[in-house]
Amino acid sequence: MIHKYKLAGYNVLLDVNSGGVHIIDDLTYDILDSVDPPFAEECPAEVVAKLSRSYPAQDIKECYEEIVSLYNDKILYSDDDYEKYALVAVASPIKAMCLHISHDCNLRCKYCFASTGDFGVGRKLMDLETAKRAIDFLIEKSGDRKFLEVDFFGGEPSLNFDVVMQTVEYARSRESETGKTFRFTTTTNGMHLTDEMIDFINKEMYNVVLSIDGRKEVNDRMRVRVDGTGCYDLITKNFKRLVDKRPNDKDWYVRGTYTKYNLDFSEDVVHLRDLGFEQISVEPVMADAKEPYAITEADLPRIFKEYEVLAEKIKKIREEGKFINFFHFMLDLDQGPCAIKRLRGCGCGNEYVAITPDGDIYPCHQFVGIDEYKMGSLYDGSFNLEMKDEFAKAHVYNKPECKKCWAKFYCSGGCNANNYIYQHDIHAAHKLSCQIQKKRLEVAILMKAVQLLDDAE
Repeated sequence: MIHKYKLAGYNVLLDVNSGGVHIIDDLTYDILDSVDPPFAEECPAEVVAKLSRSYPAQDIKECYEEIVSLYNDKILYSDDDYEKYALVAVASPIKAMCLHISHDCNLRCKYCFASTGDFGVGRKLMDLETAKRAIDFLIEKSGDRKFLEVDFFGGEPSLNFDVVMQTVEYARSRESETGKTFRFTTTTNGMHLTDEMIDFINKEMYNVVLSIDGRKEVNDRMRVRVDGTGCYDLITKNFKRLVDKRPNDKDWYVRGTYTKYNLDFSEDVVHLRDLGFEQISVEPVMADAKEPYAITEADLPRIFKEYEVLAEKIKKIREEGKFINFFHFMLDLDQGPCAIKRLRGCGCGNEYVAITPDGDIYPCHQFVGIDEYKMGSLYDGSFNLEMKDEFAKAHVYNKPECKKCWAKFYCSGGCNANNYIYQHDIHAAHKLSCQIQKKRLEVAILMKAVQLLDDAE
């Protein structure tokens, strides 16, 4: 399988199975429009006749021979070496947990998938007993995995920060006896951050996600307090304090959401960079099309163009000697993730679970509150291994649309939660997400390929 496209004056050719990327000329591009494997030894006469209107016949024949040579060398249309791994996909030990330390929030963000923090089941905080049980559960289900990850999530985790600190202390106390090493992360809206919290986060949290959407008018339109006022002025001040004090060996990034209201989201990325936030993720809202802020199919041409605009802005920033890292343009064309990661992505419901304040277990934070996908409870000892096995097998070869898609080894079948929420089946790709993802990938692949060309020269 190959995928080719034109972008920013380049012709890009991706060999899907090998991950090889080629910048090709117009003649190669046009020949590949006209032929498919298995290739004849010589260029078909009808192809020569068709393309002779634009290219010399001898050039066509020579270019065709080069394509056949690449095919014979398995550089183009290479064999699929991944499906054999999918056929033996099995449930794995759990290595990561999203701990819903708080089902409450001090913001009322209009697009919040968690029903403004309580996941539709009432506002509550996790107690220490439940948090300890969650740590014990993770240790028990982790098998021989040494490194375990716990993400303090909400709602807003800082509303229950005493339990966050006590949970970290408890997990650390169990490391030596169990041979495990914990890595902690958290996500915060920044509203409630104190110096004590910042110091603790910067000491204990391997990564921290800082929620902000971009420009003040954009952020404050969607991310509002309980009284309806905006939060931009306070959170930018608090985030700057946290980032300024954060050690260089600890990760962090700002994470925003763009909606129909800011389809010029490249401006928000640049704005965040200008504030001093160099690590940036800005993702499209996923919402019912009836919502006024929802992105729909009609918005896609504008969004596609905006990713191209963003690429140019990032290029300019870097040419000025400044640093910026936009997460959705990050690609490793040399090696990339391991085979299993390519096939089933985040590990939702298999290597990763979410725990609610009541001790209920779900495949991930976005499944919380969906009764059909409750996996068990810390308090009655139940844990649905059949459902765990279902998620282990939710890979690109068991998702019909994904199996034939060129982007499958980059998106790994997309978000299982989005697939269920919008397509009612974890195996059915959410088409809007897919289209946006594929455009981002095309831009990212070209950016990386051009960088590698420039480095080589």
